Amino acid sequence: MKKLDILKCNVGEVWTNCYLVKNKETSEGFIVDPGAEEQKLLRKIKDFGMDCRGILLTHGHFDHIMAVNALAKELKIPVYACLYEHALLSDPSLSMTDSYDGCTITPDYELADGEEVALAGVKLKVLHTPGHTPGSCCFYIPEEDILFSGDTLFFRSVGRTDFPGGSMTQMQESLHRLLEELPEEVQVLPGHELPTTIGQEKRYNPFV
Repeated sequence: MKKLDILKCNVGEVWTNCYLVKNKETSEGFIVDPGAEEQKLLRKIKDFGMDCRGILLTHGHFDHIMAVNALAKELKIPVYACLYEHALLSDPSLSMTDSYDGCTITPDYELADGEEVALAGVKLKVLHTPGHTPGSCCFYIPEEDILFSGDTLFFRSVGRTDFPGGSMTQMQESLHRLLEELPEEVQVLPGHELPTTIGQEKRYNPFV
């Protein structure tokens, strides 16, 4: 029996996938990549009946972080990010928020590869997957067979590597890590576009 309900909300000008994740039994939950439209997300959280306990960031680009500070302040919740994303989160020119009046994020918790976070009654494992950015990460929930892949792994594609700090070599290494380490039945919930599975990407992703 799955513990979690997941609501996808598309936010911002590039239609980023923000996820509201709620434990069915306790109503505790968390947000993954609130990229914009904090008032819209606050309404969605209320309608979803979620007692929000944290914000998880897969990486620090503008389209994944612009609502973070407002939500963290309003809901009085901590922010979690990969420790290798510190430089990008603290520099508007790198996060590309300088065109939007600037935005810097100071995570409450900076997480290492392999570290586990307990939220909403489940454990999320941090997988450092550089390539899109130096500190890109995925959040894996083994008991739910779910991976929040950010802009690392997409449906039959991968994230861009032409931004500052991007690396196609690292992206391919990260892709192979995910596809080799995770079970085929794991559902992949990406930062943009459609969901997929590890098994589908093993068979059809042209970057493998």
